[in-house]
Amino acid sequence: MKLTAKDMALVGLFAALIAVCAWISIPLPGLVPITLQTFAVFLTAGVLGARRGTLAVLVYILLGVVGLPVFAGFKTLNPVTFGYVVGFLPLGLCTAGAEKLLPRVKIAKPLGMLLGLLLCYAIGTVWFYFARGRGSSFWDILGWCVFPFIVPDVIKLGLGWLLSKKLKKIVP
Repeated sequence: MKLTAKDMALVGLFAALIAVCAWISIPLPGLVPITLQTFAVFLTAGVLGARRGTLAVLVYILLGVVGLPVFAGFKTLNPVTFGYVVGFLPLGLCTAGAEKLLPRVKIAKPLGMLLGLLLCYAIGTVWFYFARGRGSSFWDILGWCVFPFIVPDVIKLGLGWLLSKKLKKIVP
């Protein structure tokens, strides 16, 4: 896979955007805050596509893994909630995959984003269950980590999709 200087600059720029948006957060009583990080991942997937979008998310994750405070609340890696961050990786792939499989469907991109979000929830919830300990019920974990985020995430998905349609025209 060959990357041009422009590709590397865009990957770095969007990785930084994800980090900045992760810092914009609303704390909730549980362990997981509402952030604009998901919006930035939707935007990244929508603008950069599968290869560059996934690379941008991977760069963001690696920055956090090596100890930079790029996650929610200016924090480093939280081993309990890290599964949701790992779950961002399929978003770009699902977004681009839906566009390729359904090229004539106008809402293919948001459908791919929605599938990516569902995979993110699944990966993160399973990770949370095993990382936190099996003492909590599956429904408790969904109540802490999924249910409060459905409406905000769907709104962020819609905004990310609409903005990515506009930016895709100017970002090659």
